[in-house]
Amino acid sequence: MEGGLSQRNIFCMEGMQSMERHGCCMLSKYVMPGDRIEIAGIQKGSNQAKKEKVYQSQVYDILSEDRLEVVMPMEKTKIVLLPIGGEYEVYFYTKGGLYQCCARIVERYKSNNVYLIAMELISNLSKYQRREFYRLGCAIDARIRNMTEEEEQAEKNLECHYDAEVPMNQAIIVDISGGGVRCVGMQLYEEEAYVYVRFHLLIAGTSKEYTVAGTVLQARSIESRPGAYEHRIKFENIKVKDREEIIRYIFDEERKYRKKERGE
Repeated sequence: MEGGLSQRNIFCMEGMQSMERHGCCMLSKYVMPGDRIEIAGIQKGSNQAKKEKVYQSQVYDILSEDRLEVVMPMEKTKIVLLPIGGEYEVYFYTKGGLYQCCARIVERYKSNNVYLIAMELISNLSKYQRREFYRLGCAIDARIRNMTEEEEQAEKNLECHYDAEVPMNQAIIVDISGGGVRCVGMQLYEEEAYVYVRFHLLIAGTSKEYTVAGTVLQARSIESRPGAYEHRIKFENIKVKDREEIIRYIFDEERKYRKKERGE
């Protein structure tokens, strides 16, 4: 086989073997209509460097324990006609967490004025801790500061020792994902430094505060703004619930943006 098997293909093959051994995956137990999803093309060879396109959409209905209807994804104002027979990795953002499977498109049609695709699972549904996250461009007020030595040591021991009395510096989060943030401010933080990032998000109509530990992956000065710095910060030891709320916030904001583009 040219290029060998990619990690995604191995995942799908293992999933299909597991389905043969254990039967259906109880899709309706974990996934509900309205759940946000990502649909990603399966790479055909491990030597392919090109990143596959990822589409955002949502579950329309559960047809059986191995078949579901999905709203056709859109790019700007155009429907994306994914090919019948195409195989994809599907990520489900559910109330119970993030799940993954491989699925094949078996039909495309229109129902009740909604363009849909029917997908058939070709691997078991499994809980997934992803390494990469969809990033949302934004402008969110934030506060950042370096950790004290005591806080840093506690974080390394997977404990929390956050001191709310230590002052923080202003910043603006310019993109956010379930894995971290990119922010701009007037204070420079060293790369690999441990920091706390505090910000508010509107979750289910209520403003919620998050104070998250992070590691500075990259720091650079902004040429067009003397004295300003941009940082990429990776979340560390973040609570599963907090990460999932952030991911849900991102998908809700993306949905609002798509509706606005369509003039709804």
